[in-house]
Parts: sequence; structure tokens; C-alpha cells
Amino acid sequence: MTDHLPPVLRPADPPRRALTELADRFARDVRGDIADVHLSGITLATADLRAGEAFVAIRGVNRHGAELAQTAADQGAVAIITDEAGADLAASSGLPVVVVDDPRGVLGALSAWVYGTGAGDPLPLLFGTTGTNGKTSVSHLLQGILDQLGVVNGLSSTAERHIAGQVIVSRLTTPEASEMHALLALMRERHVEAVAVEVSAQALSRHRVDGIVFDVAGFTNLSHDHLDDYADMEEYFEAKLPLFTPERARRGVVSLDSASGARVVERSGVPVVTIGTPAIAVDPDAAAGADWVVTIDDERQQGTVFTLTGPEGRRITTMVPVIGPHMAANAGLAIVMLLEGGYDWARITAALERDGQIRAHLPGRTEFISGERGPAVYVDFGHSPDAFEKTLAAVRRVTPGKVLMLFGADGDRDATKRFDMARTAVEGSDILVVTDHHPRFEDPASIRATLVEGARRARPDAEIHEFSPPEKAIVAAVGMVGEGDAILWAGPGHQDYRDIRGVRTPYSARELARRALRDAGWPVPEPRWPVPYDD
Repeated sequence: MTDHLPPVLRPADPPRRALTELADRFARDVRGDIADVHLSGITLATADLRAGEAFVAIRGVNRHGAELAQTAADQGAVAIITDEAGADLAASSGLPVVVVDDPRGVLGALSAWVYGTGAGDPLPLLFGTTGTNGKTSVSHLLQGILDQLGVVNGLSSTAERHIAGQVIVSRLTTPEASEMHALLALMRERHVEAVAVEVSAQALSRHRVDGIVFDVAGFTNLSHDHLDDYADMEEYFEAKLPLFTPERARRGVVSLDSASGARVVERSGVPVVTIGTPAIAVDPDAAAGADWVVTIDDERQQGTVFTLTGPEGRRITTMVPVIGPHMAANAGLAIVMLLEGGYDWARITAALERDGQIRAHLPGRTEFISGERGPAVYVDFGHSPDAFEKTLAAVRRVTPGKVLMLFGADGDRDATKRFDMARTAVEGSDILVVTDHHPRFEDPASIRATLVEGARRARPDAEIHEFSPPEKAIVAAVGMVGEGDAILWAGPGHQDYRDIRGVRTPYSARELARRALRDAGWPVPEPRWPVPYDD
């Protein structure tokens, strides 16, 4: 599925590496003549391959990447890096082949060597955040505060990549290792001082951050998600832990708001400090005993006011421009991560006090897109029961009228959470509207039926509606509410497409909601984002 994909970024002045040296470091066998062959980059995908680069061919679920060796050769690849089986498949391409035991496993080290972005190389300060919910928000909050500090910065999140002010849409939560190291090389080239990176469990399991040592690693929480990738919650938890080892981080900041936080502290192989938000913590006493404590002072439609207190009498009161105590917890985590990364406390607090708040844009994270009159409409990326519960509660506290929840569920993803998603959605709302999200190769009607069944089991007397497609659902939802009410559209967030049978269909929930409001006669402000959707 390559249509509508954003570009992979490389340094403007790419490296020039001798294939003989690469082979000396990584190969167990070489086929063909590698003398006088030099490479300027490395990639896993022929769609992204540029002339002069090496193509790393790995075995996929359905085929071996080496079957595309001729395509790589036609596009200007100078070599193939693959395993023994791939070497046989690639032989007819005429390119030299470097044979390694595990191409996926060695990709991070290969990429770090090619781009000069390993642990011993000069790099920006690296902040990596993991957890089930909140890691995107923390990453964007880090980036926003760095902007306020006047620091040239970079960002890699589910939503966007930022490189010294340039913004592109993301592909994966965490890029493949070859893309990640190329991105870091580009950031270094553009004199970026600090980078915020969102690190998923899959990124750790699938070697996407191999070869990178973060200066500070952050942990938000752990809740039910991704059991399509992991056998159970314990395996999912274990997948997060490698970020807190000396091979991947120098120090950490861990939230104690979920039960897993204390376990991360106990198992961490690097020095950590803790932070807690008693108002939302599973164990409020444990959160209150953290090194740093977030206290909620006020919740407004414009954001959440909180106070962060810590060692040596340090204290600041500020606002995060998004509703919900969980967003204040994310903001507190970001501040402490910056402090642990070496930024001066006085410098941080002076910038926040000067501006009166954290100035950050969190695309698709409880994003308020409606106007001063009419129903409040929030578009959110949340797609887990825990995210639904926290965000619905936050919307409820700032809404005088009814709360309508609009959502769907991913196809071909963790189906075990669908009933819990539906239960949480119906229990936290006055009106529930079920629609489609990314059906992928599943039957969308079947997904909706499961969600409706789960909601009716939880609240047989609830007002529940089902509409397909989402374009119809949001129009219907806006027609069910009025002044003082709110709509939370959970799932699509910032995304500009829907995955329908492997095709990325252009689509923007934010723009659809704006159109529905405008057509209903409500004023709508100009968007803060580019509008990619046009029917």
C-alpha cells in the first residue's frame, strides 16, 4: 500500500561508504565483486530506493524481499544485503550480494554505520517516549517546549515528522531503522539540538530503534492494546522494557499512574526518576509518593491548568492546551524529561511563565475544532478502552450538556479489545454513534455489529445509533446535539486516510466534522492544519 505515502527523508549530503568495509564488519559471505563499490544510503523498500543505495532484502510474511532484487537493480541499487535464501534469489540481478544471518536484526547497526548515527557519533539530544497511551502527546509537548526555549528541534511521532521547522506526515509510529537513522543524519545536518521520538513496543520488538541510545527515555502507562502483536499483556509489557536498558537509554522518567510504572522502575537497568498524577492514578498513594507530582488545578475547554512539584522545592503552575488530567500528566512527564536531559529548570520555567502555558499543537489529540457557538467537537486518535475512559471523562467535565461519542474500530487489529471499547464508550456518553474506521480486509458491518453488541450488553437502555460510512455518521451526530453539547470523535485523529482493502483512501475526520458543523449553520474557525481531503 504505497499510494498517498509521505516521502522518506535523507541527508542532503549523503555518506559515501565502501561496501568492502561494510562486508568486513557485518558479512558472513559475499557473492560478486564488491571492490570499488560505494553506497550512499540503505533502505528496506524498493519504493524508496535511490540510486547509489544498498537494498536490504528481508523475508516477509508472504514473500522474500530478495524477489525484488531486479527492481532494486533497475532503480540504481549498488548492492543487495540479505540472508542465505535471499542471496540465491538475488543472484540473477547481477548486483553484488552481502550475506548476513539476520538482515532485520542487523539493520539498525548497519544503518547507524552507514549514516554515522551510532552511540559514539555526534548527535542531537534524544528523547524517547513509550507507553500505551500518551506517547504521541508527550513527544509533541516536548517539541513545543523546546520551541519555547528557542531550541532547534526535531520530532518523530505517529502524527508527524519535524526537522528544524519542516513538517511531513508520518508513515509508522516509529520509522524502520534505515529511515530513522537517515532522519537523524538529516537532523544533525540541519543543526538540530534535540529530538523527541515516539517509541512503540513494535519498534523495540522489530529492531526499528536498534543502534540508537536515547539520552532520556520516558514511560507513560500500560493498558489493554496490541494483543494482535503480543500473546498477552505480560508479553506486551516485556516488549517495552528494553528501552530502559543501557543499550538503548542513559536515564529514564517513569510515570507511576498505571500499575506497570512501578514494575518498570524495578526492572530498569538505567537510573530513573518517577512522576505521578494522583487524580488519575490507579494507586493515588503511589503517585503522590513519586519524585515529581502533578496536581490538577482547573479544567477548561481551552486546556488544563496544573502544578508540577518536585525535589529541592521546585514548583511551577502552567497550562497544557488540551483538556484532561491525563494531558497534564503527559505535560509533566515532558517537563521532567527535559530537565533530566540537561535543560536548566530556571530556563524551562521562565519560558512557560513568559507564555502562560505550554505552546504545543497536538494533532488529533482531543483536538477542539468547532467554534465559539454550537456543540463542542473534539477529534481524537484514542483507540483503546483506557484512552476512551480518560478522554470521555475529560470532555464530560467541561461540557454542560450531553456528550455524544462517535467511534469505530480497526479491522485486522486487536479484536479482543472491541467489547471493552464499546462498553467504555457507552458508559461514558449520553449518545453513542458507531461507525467505520480502518476496516482493512475485514467486513466493516461485522466490526460495527460487534461494537453495537458490546455497547448494548453494557447498557441495554442506552441511545445507540449505527451509521456507515463515517461521512454520514458525523452529519447525523451533529444533528443530534446542540448548544452546550459535545461530540467526541475517537479513532481517526490526525490521519488523512482510511485503509479500505489495502488502499489508502483520502479522508480527514477533522475536515468532515468542520463541514458537518458548517452545513448545520454553526460557525467554524479556519483550520490549523493543511486540508488534504477533498471529495
